[in-house]
Amino acid sequence: MQKNAPIGIFDSGIGGLTVAHAIKEELPNEHLIYFGDTAHLPYGDKSTATIQAYAIKIADFFLQQNCKIIVIACNSASAAANDLLKEYVASRATIVNVIEPMVDFVVKNESDKTVGVIGTKQTVNSNIYSRSIKNTNSSINVKSLATPLLVPMIEEGFLHNKIAHNIIEKYLRDASLKNIDSLVLGCTHYPLIKNELSQFYDNQVNILDSSIITAEFLKEFLASSDLSTTSTQKGNNQFFVSDLTESFEHSAKLFFGEPVVLQKHQLWE
Repeated sequence: MQKNAPIGIFDSGIGGLTVAHAIKEELPNEHLIYFGDTAHLPYGDKSTATIQAYAIKIADFFLQQNCKIIVIACNSASAAANDLLKEYVASRATIVNVIEPMVDFVVKNESDKTVGVIGTKQTVNSNIYSRSIKNTNSSINVKSLATPLLVPMIEEGFLHNKIAHNIIEKYLRDASLKNIDSLVLGCTHYPLIKNELSQFYDNQVNILDSSIITAEFLKEFLASSDLSTTSTQKGNNQFFVSDLTESFEHSAKLFFGEPVVLQKHQLWE
């Protein structure tokens, strides 16, 4: 693998841009290529086999771009396709997902605590967070809740108004999340409402943001694997989506924190 090769990052849509932005903050000299599978969003209600088929096609795209790392910036895809992608790309690239770094963080830092997990139906029903955390540290109590309305709410721009507050309150008051010490954001859309989540808990619950934790993990991994770029210049960013509408670029700016130019690239042509 070439040190100066790009890092590929993908999600079912543009939510994974929160991860891309966090990576850019940690690794400003790395070249990033983002792919949002907007033609097939959301992944959260798709079958495992369907998500795997999409993930393989996206991996092919990144391999054509000679990416050294492929980051699965989607919890649903991480749960459904991580193992398959690792086998598929083999020695051609390294797969990093957003679940394993979070699990490692929780295991090391949340002993003897109660940890809540919110995410899509696909992520929560896979039980991957609870199973992975408790298999490593049985002293941690994990409570999970599917919160499917949060993604469309965020995508439609309902972030800081009464509608958003009502939906957030409805979910967080669920008995499944009672008496938690920390809350894992099991969807890459959710960092955009991190402040609202924290406010609900009067800042008494630690909000664990997978985008930041994944970026920190990736920085350490590149350094320890001698794969960090040798460039001293700010890296380039490229953004691709499988379907393009006018609203996507506006939303992409919201997720990435700065203007982006989206290019259309169909998975099946």
